[in-house]
Amino acid sequence: MTDQYPTFTATTLHPARRRTFYFIGVSTAKSSIRRVFPLWAEELGLGDVDFVGIDLPLHAPVDDYRAVVQFFRDDELSIGALVTTHKLDLYQAAADLFDYADPLTVLMDEISCISRRDGQLRAHAKDPITAGYALDAIVADGEWPGRSVFLMGAGGSAIAMAWHLTRAERGSDVPAEIVVSNRSQARLDSLAEVYAGFGTDVPLRRVLSPHPVENDAVLASMPAGSVIVNATGLGKDAPGSPLSDAAVFPARARVWDLNYRGDLVFLDQARAQEGERDLDVHDGWVYFIHGWTRVIAEVFDVDIPTSGAAFDRLGAIARDAREA
Repeated sequence: MTDQYPTFTATTLHPARRRTFYFIGVSTAKSSIRRVFPLWAEELGLGDVDFVGIDLPLHAPVDDYRAVVQFFRDDELSIGALVTTHKLDLYQAAADLFDYADPLTVLMDEISCISRRDGQLRAHAKDPITAGYALDAIVADGEWPGRSVFLMGAGGSAIAMAWHLTRAERGSDVPAEIVVSNRSQARLDSLAEVYAGFGTDVPLRRVLSPHPVENDAVLASMPAGSVIVNATGLGKDAPGSPLSDAAVFPARARVWDLNYRGDLVFLDQARAQEGERDLDVHDGWVYFIHGWTRVIAEVFDVDIPTSGAAFDRLGAIARDAREA
């Protein structure tokens, strides 16, 4: 593997010279994965493989999404990709170009992993699994009854978390209410349509929040012990926070910013109230580890455990690379 981290757009992609794995995002060169992946590839024995970023603007043109997927269809050495930020837009623009979509992709109408297997271009929704692992690290089994959750952002990550928290096999270990806010009504309507397919009795409340003041008001209404999540991308894909500096977190809330890099304003807002409000604050690092390892396992058809010594080893490798 080379040490270079080339980055392309939808219009500058060209055929790979050898097996190549991709990261489709907004600012991929800034991610820790560019340092982590070569070390993981060596640890996992993935062989000779290049790693390339594809940067697309937020809510890119449909033709750009289709061009990217068509590139994967045409180029056999481009073996797969992790998709972040564009999970909903990419799949909705190019679903017809895939030969196979796993059941969660069809249910969620989103994609977080592209793979190639047996001549098929395959779409996978890994977020419901990876977001679940990360959520379970923040709120343990048995702690959800009576607890509410407020998800800021109605994209793929929010849909994935809502699915994880309302699965029938959880029994009574589900939130009392799920509240989702978003700057556009269309995203809220799309989420509600998907949520209806979950067949859950957990109430869903949607809030249109074009400005931080609307999120501030929802936050003020949330009961003590609620789980508060920034799933907007603000703080990484775009600067800022979905909250204003006047926002007050519920007492004893579990607060999770899905981001681990960027200006992280939301994370700073929560940490400023951590002692006074008795908050339990988390960034997106554990989510990062689970998200990447599940996609790598799929694309390279390798077994990567989700816990235990081997998983902890990958986490340690990533942490050391991040801090280097």
